[in-house]
Amino acid sequence: MDRRRTHLVWDWNGTLLDDISAVIEATNAAFEELGIAPITLERYRELYCVPIPVFYQRLLGRLPDEAEWEIMDGTFHRHYWARAEGCGLTDGAAELLAAASGLGRTQSLLSLAPHERLLPLVRRHGIEEWFVRVDGRTDRSTAGKAEHMVRHLRALDGVPPERIVVIGDAADDALAAAHVGARAVLYTGGSHSRASLQSVGVPVVDTLAEAVAVAEDLIA
Repeated sequence: MDRRRTHLVWDWNGTLLDDISAVIEATNAAFEELGIAPITLERYRELYCVPIPVFYQRLLGRLPDEAEWEIMDGTFHRHYWARAEGCGLTDGAAELLAAASGLGRTQSLLSLAPHERLLPLVRRHGIEEWFVRVDGRTDRSTAGKAEHMVRHLRALDGVPPERIVVIGDAADDALAAAHVGARAVLYTGGSHSRASLQSVGVPVVDTLAEAVAVAEDLIA
């Protein structure tokens, strides 16, 4: 692996995978189980955060108790995965991945989606070949991506953090990048509003093509 080249660490949900509609539908299905009013996409993007129980706290005004959490978490995942197979890649994602590889960049994928669910989806979309590594979550943690990022980078055969740019749709992606000394670019098409992304203090873009271009400028 060329240590001098930019390495892109891609997020999956809401970034490469255009699944925000499935997320909203699954979230509202979980809310319905507990008699909570449905949420709009705009409201979701205003409030969403990691860890997920804190997101629910913002909605309910309190942390859900253990029984409520089990119901919401189980219902969400049941409805989400029933819809995920029908979600496509974000416009231009496949072409960007292929082009980046052709230019000599290396790329990997790090997601908080369960690894056993993530890998078949990546393969089904025909993009696995563009990644030197694909990592999903292998535990039941509801915490953020920071420690997962540490392990991901350790497995990247010595790519220095200063050559790495994380591309994601959530504030947590930027926090995970900062945790390991990498940089980040955040995309507005997923889980957060532009305002909440801008509050993190990293570049915010509206397309993945812009994200790749900004990533190159950050490392140049």
